Amino acid sequence: MAVSYQHLKQRPFAPVRQRYTERDTMLYALALGLGNDPLDAAALPFVYEGAAGGLRTLPSQAVVLGYPGFWAREADTGIDWVKLLHGEQRMRLHRPLPASADIVGHNRITHLTDKGAGKGAIMVTERRLETAEGELLATVQQVSFLRGDGGYSELDGGQPSDTPLPALRPTPEDQAPHFTDTQAIRPEAALLYRLMGDFNPLHADPAVAKAAGFERPILHGLASYGLVAHALVRQCAEHDPSRLRALDIRFTAPVFPGETLVTEIWRTTENPNHYQLRAKVLERDKVVLSHGWAEIA
Repeated sequence: MAVSYQHLKQRPFAPVRQRYTERDTMLYALALGLGNDPLDAAALPFVYEGAAGGLRTLPSQAVVLGYPGFWAREADTGIDWVKLLHGEQRMRLHRPLPASADIVGHNRITHLTDKGAGKGAIMVTERRLETAEGELLATVQQVSFLRGDGGYSELDGGQPSDTPLPALRPTPEDQAPHFTDTQAIRPEAALLYRLMGDFNPLHADPAVAKAAGFERPILHGLASYGLVAHALVRQCAEHDPSRLRALDIRFTAPVFPGETLVTEIWRTTENPNHYQLRAKVLERDKVVLSHGWAEIA
């Protein structure tokens, strides 16, 4: 079954109603490694409700809220979901996330772009995250590479193909970063992060990981995304999560629990609130996230 442009663009998603608590907020931060150093006073407000000023929420938590589940594997989509890759993640924060709230996630497919037979297709899923009262908190875009679904526009007499999102800018290669942040990833990080709602056994079961071509379970891409978001808050926003307004990034290679993530950040010349970034694994000297862009107020 091939994908249908009209079906996917018009596919209804029921609103995802969710209540998250302070416990969920602390668990999210702990899954990203905050609290690894029990004497780190800057991390304490994200993992301890008794910290001065109360519990704070990492802005990247928006990407796990209002999530509709792995709907791409449902039969009606026509998507070859085994070959689906999470290519990019983009996020806009409209106001700081509260430490606990009743929220609603409104999901829809905004773009479907055919790259051609044998070349795959690009799908963009947008989620508008609102409070139960209708206040907009965040807009999240997931860019997925449908490796097995290219050429759909040539079938059935021709189907539309959307213009893709504006491409992300490559990170600088000719200058040293202005900020460098190093984070150790706990060996059990993927087992903790899966409690955010992504229960793909690729991140937990060594046998499944081996069958997929990996030496051991890999870390969730959105966990790496959260680590990079925390690096920005720590290095460029004086530990104030409310200052991070946007973060876009491309996933380029897997990260394994137990490795060390190094985030390199550059100030842009055109706007003092804009930054470019990438992240690499120290042990392999391998770039794993690239084309990063962030806005910090």
